[in-house]
Amino acid sequence: MTASSSSPPGARRLAAAGIAVVSFAAALWLAWTASATLLLIFSGILFAVFLDGVTRGLGYVLPIGRGWRLALACLVLAALALGLSAFGGATVASQARDLGTTVRQQSETVRDWLKERGIEIDLSQAAPAGQGGGKESGQGEGKDRPEQKQGDLAGFASGALKSPGSLLSDAGSVLGPAATVVIALFNALGNLLVIVFLGIAIAADPGSYRNGALRLVPPHHREKAARVLDGSGETLRHWLFGQLVTMAAIFVLTWAGLSFLGIGGALILGLQAGLLAFVPTIGPLIAGVVIVLSSLASGLNGLLGAVGVYLAVQTAESYGLTPFIQRRALDLPAATIFAGQLLLGVLFGLWGVALALPLVAVIKVLLEELYIEEGTEAEA
Repeated sequence: MTASSSSPPGARRLAAAGIAVVSFAAALWLAWTASATLLLIFSGILFAVFLDGVTRGLGYVLPIGRGWRLALACLVLAALALGLSAFGGATVASQARDLGTTVRQQSETVRDWLKERGIEIDLSQAAPAGQGGGKESGQGEGKDRPEQKQGDLAGFASGALKSPGSLLSDAGSVLGPAATVVIALFNALGNLLVIVFLGIAIAADPGSYRNGALRLVPPHHREKAARVLDGSGETLRHWLFGQLVTMAAIFVLTWAGLSFLGIGGALILGLQAGLLAFVPTIGPLIAGVVIVLSSLASGLNGLLGAVGVYLAVQTAESYGLTPFIQRRALDLPAATIFAGQLLLGVLFGLWGVALALPLVAVIKVLLEELYIEEGTEAEA
């Protein structure tokens, strides 16, 4: 009697454990296969956190409803974006062209300098076959071009019939680099629209989404889940506004320092340094390489001055701005943050690197609420 009465609860526990393992494995598989979509949704949540923070801030100075404050914040942001595009776009584009010319010229200078010392870098080998302009390509170009076009069009048609999703990728190979650029722009614009739509929709009524997520949690765990959601939102809000302040400071300091030295394209250099500061570790390195290449045209003094400005700004950001601004959001050792960046970068690529810090901040809240606090309560 005792054995028969104890077996059903044990069997139920075993079945529940098996279901939990299978569910966890399925969730991991889904997260892996749909990682790009999940990170895109997380970007929309970040934008919603930003809009919610701006809306809350306006509530201290404007005694109007939340909907009106959110609409005002969206209109101000849209006006700023259009204003920068209209009035600063021409200047940025002109400086970007000048900067691109300078970087190309200095790259050729560096290549010639290396060639004089026995180190040859042949950039022509990087071009695709058939574009070298050699004799053989010139002889075969006239005969093979019609057949090649027919083969490309046939491959394009067969790919489109196999999968409608392959239409855009095959169009890039048939229509050339211009189509690839246009497709990339459309993809970027589509992602941006998704982020903006999700941000506005969630910021319009964050309480309903919070309550909807809590309904998916068993009743006896809802209080803890509410603490996790509220803590994650507050942490993301602190991190995001701190990151925006840091990016703005890097932009202003870099622009001012390079302008003082007379480095060409100081505005675009400061802008790209500020924007790339959002991507941890890799972004500042790329910004530094661009600054060094662009300052080569100003001579040795200009190069040393630009390197000094870059190092001074990065030192101020690493040891002054970030520890002071982000101490409420990311109270973690630097090695832990760097390891998280490496892991997420390997798993999810550029998306993982760009969103590493907010994801680490959310993981920190989850560990504090679900693991550390439970361990403390069990010891007590």
